[in-house]
Amino acid sequence: MVTRIALLGSTGSVGRQTLDVIEQHPDDFRIVALAAGHNRDELARQVHRHRPSLVVTKDPASSFAGIETLPSPEGLIAAATHPDVDLVVFATSGHDAISATIEAIRHKKKIAIANKEAIVCAGDIIMPLARSNDVVIRPIDSEHSAIWQSLASGPAKSLKRITLTASGGPFRGTPARELASVTYQQALKHPNWNMGSKITIDSATLVNKGLELIEAHHLFAIPQRQIDVVVHPEQIIHSLVEFNDGNTIAQLSVPDMRLPIQYALTYPNRLPGDARQLDLVSIGSLSFEQVDVDRFPSLRLAREAGEAGGTYPTVFSAVDEIAVEAFARGRIRFTGIPRLIETILSRHSSEPVTGLDVVKSADEWARREASRLVSEFA
Repeated sequence: MVTRIALLGSTGSVGRQTLDVIEQHPDDFRIVALAAGHNRDELARQVHRHRPSLVVTKDPASSFAGIETLPSPEGLIAAATHPDVDLVVFATSGHDAISATIEAIRHKKKIAIANKEAIVCAGDIIMPLARSNDVVIRPIDSEHSAIWQSLASGPAKSLKRITLTASGGPFRGTPARELASVTYQQALKHPNWNMGSKITIDSATLVNKGLELIEAHHLFAIPQRQIDVVVHPEQIIHSLVEFNDGNTIAQLSVPDMRLPIQYALTYPNRLPGDARQLDLVSIGSLSFEQVDVDRFPSLRLAREAGEAGGTYPTVFSAVDEIAVEAFARGRIRFTGIPRLIETILSRHSSEPVTGLDVVKSADEWARREASRLVSEFA
């Protein structure tokens, strides 16, 4: 049967690679809805190729003959709940997709998600809702896909520990004294992955790994104290799962986002793909290091925010968005990103996440405070 897809975030890195996978298997997938930001030219190419029934865009000048077009973010819910859609792929970044994720689950759509913020900020709402609606959240991140695949080796009650791997980013060997002077362009040079600019900066600061830690806690219902992070520069092992009998299961592949994307689209089946085959002999050896949380304090801050719970993870994520934008514009230093996050977290009074209004309120407060104080971290 053909799987009919709504792809939210179609012009971003994950979105474009999702379309690569879909185009390799034209008999298995059909695009029903596309949602994108301001990349008008890329969206126009995608619409011309896939002819969706619905397009959602942040560009008010975009229109497509014979195709319903709605504004974003308001139209995201319409795309995610479209009656012809079987599977919703959340390839967006940021907080706009949280409401659409919840509504898609309520409509019992299949969910494949690369949007960390939805689970990080609203996992206390999303995961119980998914369980009650018998919806499996299919993770697209390579680390969470690896955990998901490895967990098939044993029952959840036998799980002892999860280990997330991190590349260490472009500054893994950079002395602490030099980090304050690194540039935005330097931070965009990830050693392994081809990703969007926001997630690439988050990988350089290890904010991304912190978000993944919180996300893993929600996705797999495991306490954060049972989640470790190690630096693995080769990025061949994407995560490891240890069971209580002493066995550890790892998922290995070349660094190629199309692999976890395709598994999320085809689950529980597997289709042939054109990703490069893993050649362990040519790789030769795999290495591992402890994370230096003194040089990269964002991981420590994420763990503390996740363990504290409530709206702390929302504040962590929201402030990071403001800080990364400020770094991109030259308003703060690279080292100012975790310093700003820590400052705003220290001033936050957390609340239990009982509804989206709580998440929205914490998000707005965090952005407002971060924007007000950002100049102090220049």
